[in-house]
Amino acid sequence: MGDKGDKIALDEAKKMAAYAAVDQWITEDTKVVGIGSGSTIVYAVERLAQRVWKEGQLGDMICVPTSFQSRLLILDHNLNLGDLDRNPFIDVCIDGADEVDSQMVLIKGGGGCLMQEKIVASCAKTFIIVADYTKKSLRLGEQWCKGIPIEVSPMAHVPVKLKIEALFGGEAELRMAFRKAGPIVTDNGNFLLDWKFVAKREYDWDEVNRVITLLPGVLETGLFVNMAIKSYFGMADGTVKVQNKSLPADCQ
Repeated sequence: MGDKGDKIALDEAKKMAAYAAVDQWITEDTKVVGIGSGSTIVYAVERLAQRVWKEGQLGDMICVPTSFQSRLLILDHNLNLGDLDRNPFIDVCIDGADEVDSQMVLIKGGGGCLMQEKIVASCAKTFIIVADYTKKSLRLGEQWCKGIPIEVSPMAHVPVKLKIEALFGGEAELRMAFRKAGPIVTDNGNFLLDWKFVAKREYDWDEVNRVITLLPGVLETGLFVNMAIKSYFGMADGTVKVQNKSLPADCQ
């Protein structure tokens, strides 16, 4: 790092967060690990591979991917590839996020992998987030302005869009592809709506998630509520800040 006050690059911040989380949570007792998706996870897999091949650790560890991207990362680093059919119980899942608020509510799915990410995370004993400092917010929408992704059946995208807007306000837009004609298609063959909710409006995100999930045609939302227990943020000053999920008063 340079002089005090210099900001490190975002990629370096992502790497620091990913390395810190892997070194703390992946131990010799970790038999199955969920591998998330996105740019920060590249560094998590890089660190796992270092520990397997350079340091001779974790030789029996199995990696369960959350997307085609993470599957390729696992294979490219010669790690043991698993799946939920054979490995339905995961010790730790490490994933990124588009935004993390002060209550550890997450927005995920900017890369289109939210459904598989949520399934794998739900199978893990411990769910850990790694991100750079631009993903940390007091409330959702402060940093991430592209909306909450919602995976929908193609035939239902118009009814679901209209119902979400009527229930919660804002605007839900069909995510369009850049290098192909038509909408983005997920790894599961579905469409994505990006719901741009009303800025600064108070939402009960747990209730919002439940209501949207129950709409016919919705496969999954990019709201991850009460799932992650700890987030690692690579900060601009070169440090790693750890955020823990706060417990309700009656549980403390």
